[in-house]
Amino acid sequence: LANGYDELTDADEQRERFAEDNAARRQLGLPEVDVDRRLLAALEHGMPDGSGVALGIDRLIQLALGKTSVAEVMAFATPNC
Repeated sequence: LANGYDELTDADEQRERFAEDNAARRQLGLPEVDVDRRLLAALEHGMPDGSGVALGIDRLIQLALGKTSVAEVMAFATPNC
């Protein structure tokens, strides 16, 4: 129902991930995504460590209603659900 995560706070690592993502997009013939320079600046300035838990409310509703597929409870289901 919920997944844990921690925030990436390393500006160099984030910059590298942006570059890798755009390289993969180029290989697929997709347009590149602009690098979020404001995010990188915030990370360079010193963003504190952070983490959390994200509850999938759609999955909670699925369980509460006894449905077998999350697509049955999503307001805007996609074919891949």
